[in-house]
Amino acid sequence: MPAPLRPSASGPDAGALHLTFDDGPCRTWTPRTLRALADHDVQATFFVLGSAARRAPELVRAALAAGHRVELHADEHVRHTERTRAEIAADADRALATLDALGASPRWWRTPWGVATADTRAVAAERGLELVRWDADTHDWRGDAPATMLAAVARDVPRGGVVLAHDALGPGARRDGCDATVALVGLAAAWARARNLPLLALPDPPAAVVRTRGMELAA
Repeated sequence: MPAPLRPSASGPDAGALHLTFDDGPCRTWTPRTLRALADHDVQATFFVLGSAARRAPELVRAALAAGHRVELHADEHVRHTERTRAEIAADADRALATLDALGASPRWWRTPWGVATADTRAVAAERGLELVRWDADTHDWRGDAPATMLAAVARDVPRGGVVLAHDALGPGARRDGCDATVALVGLAAAWARARNLPLLALPDPPAAVVRTRGMELAA
């Protein structure tokens, strides 16, 4: 498996901090995440599971109403290396249909664990989706403290970029809740504003930019 390619801090994501949240919505933690974002006047991006959206559709609508982006993660959280092209397409289509019914029109696709195959790229191209990974990983899933996560952000995206976090307890989580992620929102907002970095949802994908550069490309 080739090593992952990291997005460049000088690319289209530089100059702003983009907080992104995977694996939701969750009726326990997504409302708290949304409240923290509102309290600190932060716009963010949620990479949503279709299966979770069907269980809590009101949270997808709430995120959209608050001005956040709702984008595609998956329907079920399965690595694409474990799926055929037909299975990847069917999973994406189920999630996209769910999100469309809730008023979301995804343009970005962050796959489970950031793993993409040639089949992933083909399915994305057929559906007009741009693949995206991240510049800074908070490792919140393993239970890192808010200060530790902020240090990782400061180290990896000093000039802005895409930050990975989670508003739900996804597969492999080693923590009991997402309270540290909720606390990170305020810390990240203060850190970014001290550096004149706006806190924004992801922009529309630039048509000329190949966003697969940030994916983990798997054979």
